[in-house]
Amino acid sequence: MNLKKSNIILNTVTALVVTVFFSCKNNFKDVQQVGVLQNEPIGVADTINLKYTDSFQLRANLLSPKMLDYSNRDFAFSEFPKGVELIIYDSDGNKSKIFADYAIVYSETDLVDLRGNVILATHKKDSLFTEQMYFDQTKEWVFTNENVRLRSEGTDINGIGFDSDRDFEEYEMLAMQGDIEVNN
Repeated sequence: MNLKKSNIILNTVTALVVTVFFSCKNNFKDVQQVGVLQNEPIGVADTINLKYTDSFQLRANLLSPKMLDYSNRDFAFSEFPKGVELIIYDSDGNKSKIFADYAIVYSETDLVDLRGNVILATHKKDSLFTEQMYFDQTKEWVFTNENVRLRSEGTDINGIGFDSDRDFEEYEMLAMQGDIEVNN
């Protein structure tokens, strides 16, 4: 009788252990999200100085007073609600600067979305003004489809759209209008 009772207890314990073992699942992502609201940033940082290098050469530097980290999202990004200064270095070390009231950096695509009073000041003293501009870090390309104003030595051009390489050596603007000085 004791043997029969101990077999029943042993079988019951074994069944419980097997049930618990097979009911477990890998929920590490769920555990990470405990206490984090879906729409809240996972981190907040003040006074950001983010540097982008390639082959041991500084290519870009992003400065901002505040950053919100949303790397907990499926499409991760960092938000800069208090504006940014983006410094882009060419191969000779010359720097051009882009200022904006607001920016988002998308981690998966290496795309920087600059918005609000965007000003591009090149190392050649050219200036471009627009409301939104993108910087593709992978393709090293600056572009916008918004209205733009380009001021250069003796030139003041308005247009729609702007595409440029990272060094601002070759650029294109669509639908240009304004005063253009042509040197012979």
